[in-house]
Amino acid sequence: MIIPGMVSATFRGLTAERIISLCTQAGLKAVEWSENAHVMPGDEEGARTLGQQTREAGLEVAAYGSYYRLGQQEDIEGTFLPTVKSAAALGAPLIRIWAGTEPSESVPEDKRQAWAREAATVCAIAQEYGIKIALEWHKNTLTDTNPSAMGFLKEVNSENLYCLWQPTVALSQEERCEGLDLLGGRLLNLHIYYWKEGTRRPLQEGVEEWLNYLRHVDLSERRYGLLEFVMNNTEEQFLEDAGVLHEILKLAGAER
Repeated sequence: MIIPGMVSATFRGLTAERIISLCTQAGLKAVEWSENAHVMPGDEEGARTLGQQTREAGLEVAAYGSYYRLGQQEDIEGTFLPTVKSAAALGAPLIRIWAGTEPSESVPEDKRQAWAREAATVCAIAQEYGIKIALEWHKNTLTDTNPSAMGFLKEVNSENLYCLWQPTVALSQEERCEGLDLLGGRLLNLHIYYWKEGTRRPLQEGVEEWLNYLRHVDLSERRYGLLEFVMNNTEEQFLEDAGVLHEILKLAGAER
């Protein structure tokens, strides 16, 4: 089962109320609320209010999209705790973080191990609030290749550490499918969009490609499929893409 939704950073300039309205109009069921765009770290009252508004509109909070990056702060707990508190107040089941700021091939082993220890600390903090951590599957981080990503998950060795997956432009379609196979139970949500040669395109053009990806996803597990990166950043394209997302999920037998 894949529950259709959106990443709120898709429209950073819109209010949270408009994001909710767009999701309702598009027949979507969930939102990944983005840090610094619609939920500020440490703003527990604002997060709690937004979580309530989301649920009252019939939507689920899929995740809290944090911009916490490994290797960027000396005070790990002091930096991450406001994010965790906002996520907990929002009612988010997981927090997205980033596996560093450099291509995996350029990260020396001592730095990689330091980032693994930091990730384990972050996971432990989140675990106290009953929240999962998910690494963004992204270029120029330790999840930019399948071997590096899987190796890092093993190095961190935290039971509440997972990955969010998206079709990273640096990988071929074959490598992307291989990554989905390798992730298995460590895969949580999908960020759904279609790019061609590094350019955003309508999701309609990527229907067959996404159907291929979903063949490598365990559809018996409950997770979210979240729209992101709309061509030209228009609401009209977003609504069109949302319709296509429903079509993809129905063709894959993945939508409830």
